[in-house]
Amino acid sequence: MASTVAPPSTSPPSPVLDRRRASASVILRSVLEHGPVARSTISRLTGLSPASVTDYCARFTERGLIREAAAPHRSGGVGRPHLPVDLDRSRFVVGGVHVAVPYTTVALLDLRGRVVAENRLRHDRTEPGLVLANASDGIAALLAAVPGRTALGIGVAAGGWVDPDSGTIVEHALLGWRDVAVREAVGARTGLPVHVDGHARALVNGERLFGRARGSRSLLHLFVGNVVDAAFATHDQVHYGPRSQAGAIAHLPLTGGSERCDCGRTGCLQAELSERTLCRRARGLGVIDGSNPMHVVSAAAAGDLPAVRLLLERSRMVGRAAGLLLDVLNPEAVVVTEIGAIHREDCLRALREAVGPERASAVVPTSFPDSVLAVAGGSVALDVLYRDPLGSRAPSPAENLMAVRTAPAAPGSPPGAN
Repeated sequence: MASTVAPPSTSPPSPVLDRRRASASVILRSVLEHGPVARSTISRLTGLSPASVTDYCARFTERGLIREAAAPHRSGGVGRPHLPVDLDRSRFVVGGVHVAVPYTTVALLDLRGRVVAENRLRHDRTEPGLVLANASDGIAALLAAVPGRTALGIGVAAGGWVDPDSGTIVEHALLGWRDVAVREAVGARTGLPVHVDGHARALVNGERLFGRARGSRSLLHLFVGNVVDAAFATHDQVHYGPRSQAGAIAHLPLTGGSERCDCGRTGCLQAELSERTLCRRARGLGVIDGSNPMHVVSAAAAGDLPAVRLLLERSRMVGRAAGLLLDVLNPEAVVVTEIGAIHREDCLRALREAVGPERASAVVPTSFPDSVLAVAGGSVALDVLYRDPLGSRAPSPAENLMAVRTAPAAPGSPPGAN
C-alpha cells in the first residue's frame, strides 16, 4: 500500500488557513493542559468565541480526539450543568522511534504523551536500511499487541544533524550515516505519515507539551548521551537555524576537558561527556566490564566509590556546559537529560553547583526519566498533531498493518524480514 505521507506544499498556507490552524491548536492544547474542562472555560482561557470553541470541539469529537466526560459538572450546584471535554486516550496512539548508537527504541504513546508500549531493538548491524526496517516492523508488532488502537503517525528522533523538512538524517557520525531518507523509508514500509527530527528538539517539544517545563516562555534542552546536543525554543517555537543545524554543540570547547576528540582538539564537549567516554573510564577503573552506562549507575548505587566519583565529575562538567549555554541564550528554564542527574540527587546537586547558585533553580532533569527515548520519538509526531490537529486523516488499523505486511524488504534486510 502506498504511503499516506503528503507531498510538501509548493505554496504557503493562506492567512485564513493559518488562523484556523492556530485556533484548532490552541483549543486542543487547552484540553490537553486543563481537561476535563468545560467549553466555556476553554473560551475564557483562549479568548476565542464560545461558538468557535463549540465548532472545533465538535470536529475533534468527530475525529475521535476528544470526548465528553461521563457526567456533567454543575458549578456550585446551580445553573446549567457543564459537559466537560477531555482527550480520548482510548482510540489513537502515535508511534515513536529513537535511533541511538547501540539500539533503537520503538514505542506507542497516547495523546497525553504517555507510553502505552515500548521495546528496545539492539543493533546487530547499523546499515540504515536494516535499522529502519526493523524499527518499522517493531512499531507494527506493538500495534498488533494493542488491538483497538489506531496509529496517527510515526515520529522518528535521532542525534546528529537531522533535517525535518526533508525527513533526512543528514549526518550521524557515530552511526556512520549520511543523507539517510528516514521519512521515505519508514513511510513506505508502514503506510503511515512519518515525521523526523533531532532528539534534543523533540524533547523540547515533549517538555513544553507534557513536561514540568510546560508554560516556560523560553526553554533550553541539553541532551548528554553518546551524542551531546542541545535545542532552544521561545514562545513554543523551536529554533532550527539554516539547514536545521542549530544545537550542534559537539565541538564546543569545555574548560578542564582532557579527552582527545576525533577533530584533533582536546576537550570538545561530546568527546568529554559522551557515555562512551564514561564507560571507557569506568572500565579502566574496574567499575564495569562492558559499555552500558547504567551499569556505572548501578555500581554507584551499590557503594562503588570510583563509580560515584566518575558520575559526579561528569555531572559537574555537564553543569559547566549548561552554564555556557545559559550565558549565551539566557532561557527561563533548562532541562538536562543526563543519567547522573536523572538517577542521583548528588549528581543533580553537583550539576546545579557548577551552573552557579543564582541560576541553579532554573535547571531541572528530564520529565521522562524512565522513558526519555520513547518520548523523544513520539513527541515528534505529537508536536505535529497539536500544531495542526485537523490537518491529516487517521489511517485505519487495517491500513497500518497491511502496509507493513506488503512493503518491500529494505536494503540490507535478511530473508523473511517482511
